[in-house]
Amino acid sequence: MKDFKKLKVWQKAHRLTLDVYQASATFPREELYGLTSQIRRACLSIPSNIAEGCGRGSDTDFARFLQISMGSSSEVEYLLILSKDLQILTSDDYETLSDDVIQIKRMLTSLIKTSRS
Repeated sequence: MKDFKKLKVWQKAHRLTLDVYQASATFPREELYGLTSQIRRACLSIPSNIAEGCGRGSDTDFARFLQISMGSSSEVEYLLILSKDLQILTSDDYETLSDDVIQIKRMLTSLIKTSRS
């Protein structure tokens, strides 16, 4: 069993989740059950699946949960684009959060390759 809190990718994903919650707090009230909820749930899924994968017994299971985190990362990447294009996320917030998601995806890709070999 791995300690997920020691993984740099989990730490970065956790920080991203906190930042997305903060940024989405300014989204319009009518988006509370739409875009706000969706981007928060997708973002929360990234570190949650990393943590769950660490609790599994094999590297194969760990890699599978990392792959799920990768899918959630791509979902967040799109939802950030949508939020920017709808002009409910500032360009500065978009740039920062998008850069973080891309870095997390790179880290996940590397960790998936390592855990599968």
